[in-house]
Amino acid sequence: MTRPAGPPGGEIGETTVVTVGLIHPGEMGAAVGATLLAAGETVVWASTGRSATTRERAEQAGLEDVGSVRALCQRCDVLICVCPPHAAVEVADTLPAFSGIYVDANAVSPGTALTIAERVERYVDGGIVGPPPHSHGTTRLYLSGQEAGTVATVFAGTPLQPVVVSDQPGAASAVKMAYAAWTKGSAALLLAIRAVARVEGVEDALLREWQMSLPDLEEQSTAAARAALRKGWRWSGEMEQIAQTFEAAGLPDGFHAAAAEIYRRAGHEPVGEGDLDHLLAALAARTS
Repeated sequence: MTRPAGPPGGEIGETTVVTVGLIHPGEMGAAVGATLLAAGETVVWASTGRSATTRERAEQAGLEDVGSVRALCQRCDVLICVCPPHAAVEVADTLPAFSGIYVDANAVSPGTALTIAERVERYVDGGIVGPPPHSHGTTRLYLSGQEAGTVATVFAGTPLQPVVVSDQPGAASAVKMAYAAWTKGSAALLLAIRAVARVEGVEDALLREWQMSLPDLEEQSTAAARAALRKGWRWSGEMEQIAQTFEAAGLPDGFHAAAAEIYRRAGHEPVGEGDLDHLLAALAARTS
């Protein structure tokens, strides 16, 4: 995609190639990078201090390695951060001088988003809803902030559909928090329900009742267990951010504080044969 010529930190319009930087490309970040590459953008990342797994993922996505984060900031017009929620503020705190647009696309509360906005010169709040964007129609990138429309032009026509919510930072994160409050929050509740039924010795009776009255729930609980085992370590922080969002809105935060604990317990279990049994045992484990 072409944009107007100009150095990093200048205006992005319709006629020069934009260089996009990715901080810590995990599964989602690497997919975002591959999406932009396919649209004709230049996408770079920094390998210094990153794991062999991250390096391999970035290479498979076709991202260009510029070495250090400092070099990354010097090279790109737009810098996108997709990292675990608990690290979002720290990443912004340790960012070298950067004059381009910083897009924080992490699952954080509106309050955390505003905290990050104070750390960078040009901030756009982002929230990704959906799986890694490999095909059109599956995934949205919600954006808010004064330069949200500019960032939206970078993603226009890609499988990661940009949606500008507001010119106020925090709005995009609010959409993400409200959405995940149901999807991941209800999954955590379902896992807790199945665990308590097992502890009380009535799991078989519960499953029979589900088959008669709520036939989708058994498979949903099994799918929730598989997802929690792979990503519980990351989702616990997201649930904490959602709890903060509810508290700031004057609503009870206990639902998602409990969900955070569910995912913390799930995130330390191995993935393999007997996943559900391992998970339910971990959830029911008493902690001091």
